[in-house]
Amino acid sequence: MFGAYSFNDNQADSADGDPGPDPRPVPGNLPAEPASFIGRERELRLLGDLLRERRLITLTGAGGVGKSRLALRAVAAARGTRPDGVWWTELSPLRDPSLLTATVAHTLGLADHSPRPPDEELCAWMADKKLLLVLDTCEHLVPACRHLVGELLQSAPGLTVLVTSREPLDMPTEEVVEVRPLPCEGPDSDALALFRARALAAAPRAAAVFTDPDRAALAAEVCRRLDGIPLALELAGARLRLWTLEHMAERIGERFEVLSDTRASLPRRHRTMRTTIGWSHELCEPLERLLWARLSVFTGDFDIAAARAVCSGGPLPAARVERVLAGLAAKSVVLRTEERGAGARYRMLDTIREYGQDWLDELGEVGIVTDRHAHWYAAFSQAADLGWMGPGQVDWYRRITAEHAQLRTALEHLLTADPTAALEMAGALWFYWFACGHVHEGRGFLERALRAAPRTGSAHNQAVWALGLTALLQGDMEAGQQLGDLCARDAARLADPERELRAAYLHAVSVLMPGDPVRALRLAGPRARAGHGGRPSGAGWLLCKLATGYALCDLRRFEEATEEARSLREACVELGERWLRAYADYILAVAALGLGDHGEAARHVRSMLSGKRLLGDRFGIALGLDLLAAAVAGLGDGELAARLLGTGHAWWRTVGRPQMGGSPSLTALRDQGEQQARATIGDTAYERAFLGGAAAPTG
Repeated sequence: MFGAYSFNDNQADSADGDPGPDPRPVPGNLPAEPASFIGRERELRLLGDLLRERRLITLTGAGGVGKSRLALRAVAAARGTRPDGVWWTELSPLRDPSLLTATVAHTLGLADHSPRPPDEELCAWMADKKLLLVLDTCEHLVPACRHLVGELLQSAPGLTVLVTSREPLDMPTEEVVEVRPLPCEGPDSDALALFRARALAAAPRAAAVFTDPDRAALAAEVCRRLDGIPLALELAGARLRLWTLEHMAERIGERFEVLSDTRASLPRRHRTMRTTIGWSHELCEPLERLLWARLSVFTGDFDIAAARAVCSGGPLPAARVERVLAGLAAKSVVLRTEERGAGARYRMLDTIREYGQDWLDELGEVGIVTDRHAHWYAAFSQAADLGWMGPGQVDWYRRITAEHAQLRTALEHLLTADPTAALEMAGALWFYWFACGHVHEGRGFLERALRAAPRTGSAHNQAVWALGLTALLQGDMEAGQQLGDLCARDAARLADPERELRAAYLHAVSVLMPGDPVRALRLAGPRARAGHGGRPSGAGWLLCKLATGYALCDLRRFEEATEEARSLREACVELGERWLRAYADYILAVAALGLGDHGEAARHVRSMLSGKRLLGDRFGIALGLDLLAAAVAGLGDGELAARLLGTGHAWWRTVGRPQMGGSPSLTALRDQGEQQARATIGDTAYERAFLGGAAAPTG
């Protein structure tokens, strides 16, 4: 499962000194190309040269001209030259500039748990990397991108950045490449080739259009009228599903004559693009136009359930949304994708979404649809909270991750429009901030919501508790204790046993991690052993059992820790829960190690790592690798232990706080594995194996 397991010493050096090809997969996250790529040979050659020679390249051009497609094709060809990968960051859904660094960090696999400013942590993590970073669609975030890119380029000599934007970043080292429309002249022009490809995909019967010389000439004229703009050509090509070429040419001419004069203040390409989208809009059915406008509130992709909930109403009943959406997809207004583990999803290109936003404003529905969007995702977050401790946990993790952009948009809106709803939503997402690696972002939203909303009630208590969890992960134990005390007082006033249990966990861990297991056991132990207190399926009792098990291990009361962990694991199995169950496996492994049963420890920790991998818990994976190394070292395999410690080091770097910032028990565990491994294979072999493990991908 992890790179260290498959590291092969025989690949390290060949007999003649040639290291040979690197067997490891190149890391990265490039999206699949949505369709065949046509033309752009000159631009691709230019970008190939620039990516080798320059560190900051920006592709500029009008909306719909093909900047992102060109960037994707260019960087895909450069993957083999970047040992640390090629990484694609889609910024069009992002509206809050303060989340730019968190967005880039998450793309790169950095789940920063440190208390340092995110910019500093990202720069430190990137310092020794040799990678290519793409920032796609930056025009609405130019100042923030300019600042972050400047910091990263200064800190990371091996970094190259490729930006797509309607305007440049205006930086001294920036190489700006204007992306122009496709050439339209000649019978073999790239514009005509693209138009033909999209027309045949939409209507295979259209093949006859391009074999007849007269009709092929008319198709070329259509391409010229569309100025060779790729998005315009794709929209027009999709219309041949319903229209003849002659009808299309006639309607384009009529529409351009009506609209072109009204947009005379715009540059020609912008005018052509807007006119083409307007023409496509006019050709839609009335309900398709209405849905197009309402869908513009989505930032990023969305699923059919959200589209029904947010966009239905009036003449568009929920039962008809899917059929109308299919019509927009057939016209290339909406793109349909299949996300792994998330089912069918849809999205709009920015230029098309902007047109829809204008129409939504014309309809006077901006406020009502935006509110509907925000409250739908607030309810979605509440449902995810209720389902997190059950058998759907992995599915909820995937679903909530797929909706990340929409959750941000909803929270931003609610912070102004309905602070109480924002507080409830931010608190309900505690597991996403705490368990899934979004600590900085979660703390920011929670602090803003707590400042804006009333300071009473269960929603306030939940948000304070969630804020305490983020403080713990950032090593702010003093804040954790203070917030735990506040939670406990509020829970007592609310007479809510579940909230009292959650507060006890927060308080216990805040004293356990700095090294006071006696006090932690006093805080959590009685509650863990007194029965559920709160809901049997609630997180509070289970978390108290977790803290109790940790404290017992630190006190070397391993038999009692084993009993506590088995009880926790059984409860999690009964619920169908995976995240806490994996930590129960971790405690069982620590206890087995303390009792001298290294094989049993390795078995439990491998089970723990499987669960953490399913939920993308980088902190848990880093913990588990250190523990597995100690178990393997105890079994006498010093080389594998060293590799595991190297891989663990790489994972800790993605968290930003090795061994939770120096927690005594975690540091001692890691040191135990290293000492045994060095004693078994010697320092030289240890360093070699450690470096091999550290080079393993952490994606």
